[in-house]
Amino acid sequence: MNTFKSVFEQYNWDDIQSKIYGTTTNQVEQALAKTKRNLDDFLVLIAPAAQPYLEQMAQECHELTKKRFGKTIQMFAPLYLSNECQNICTYCGFSLDNKIKRKTLMDSEIRQEIAVLKNLGFDHVLLVSGEANHTVNINYFLNAIDVIKNDFSTISVEVQPLTQEEYERLHKAGVHSVLVYQETYHQEVYKKYHTKGKKSNFDYRLDTPDRIGKAGIHKIGLAALLGLEDWRTDSFFNALHLDYMQKTYWQTKYSVSFPRLRPAEGTVAPNFIMDDKDLTQLICAYRLWNEDLEISLSTREKEKFRDNIIHIGITSMSAGSKTNPGGYAVDPQSLEQFEISDERSPSEIAKVISNAGYEVVWKDWDRSFSS
Repeated sequence: MNTFKSVFEQYNWDDIQSKIYGTTTNQVEQALAKTKRNLDDFLVLIAPAAQPYLEQMAQECHELTKKRFGKTIQMFAPLYLSNECQNICTYCGFSLDNKIKRKTLMDSEIRQEIAVLKNLGFDHVLLVSGEANHTVNINYFLNAIDVIKNDFSTISVEVQPLTQEEYERLHKAGVHSVLVYQETYHQEVYKKYHTKGKKSNFDYRLDTPDRIGKAGIHKIGLAALLGLEDWRTDSFFNALHLDYMQKTYWQTKYSVSFPRLRPAEGTVAPNFIMDDKDLTQLICAYRLWNEDLEISLSTREKEKFRDNIIHIGITSMSAGSKTNPGGYAVDPQSLEQFEISDERSPSEIAKVISNAGYEVVWKDWDRSFSS
């Protein structure tokens, strides 16, 4: 059966990059004049030639987001279950060759973390772990979900790529959404960053969203790790992937996020710098291309940027995040996957959102809807 790989192989990285950087002002104006845009228009809107039109893009982005989602921002928090990992990835603090203390939460420790998150007001939790298939595997995830399922209306996961059957088991257990990042769609560069472990298999990771879609998961989140390669070209391929997924698994919802490479223990610096203006342009391009796409922003970003971007196209935000297992209560000093930038509390973020004229949404889904 065909997967995204069959579509991906029809495109050439260098050709797409040349088109992006060869975009003209006239092409930008033509794309902005449309009311319905396609992937070719997305390519144009992420080009350097579109930057002088950013104010116009932002205004339309605001109106489209308000029309489709209202003035609401959903709140969520990541819960890191483990920093054990069998992969060597040069940009990640959890990398196998990083000689640090490893930790995987036990049931009692998960409950301690839950108590803190519930006290902070969260009803949407994102379970995250390193990729250690022997210890942090499907059975561990199912057990963790069983521990927390009565405390959260919405459970999402961001873990190693699994089989279709394993995603079906997660779906049956009550998982609402699955996030998976290709990291970079540049196949040769991918090999340089992922030197050992199952994650070094580019094709297996590329086909992961297909397995999630076939398993019937309610929502799928895709992203590229911004900083490994040229962000514009990687973002085109991420949009190509989203476009394929929406057409193939049309009953599923989709989201996109923007993990800019952040400092972490024992990691490389970004090869490609993406500034705030660039990220604003990318967010606008996604919304102008796809009105239905949910757009998420994490605490990787700085306070001022997060405050300002509320008005443009964001539909969900994390707050008070800890990127280490046990970071909320059990073991605050365990290794972080990366440093966060916005360290304000969830209540502070909620106040900022409310002051901007938006409604803070702690709960917008219940498992009973899908039963």
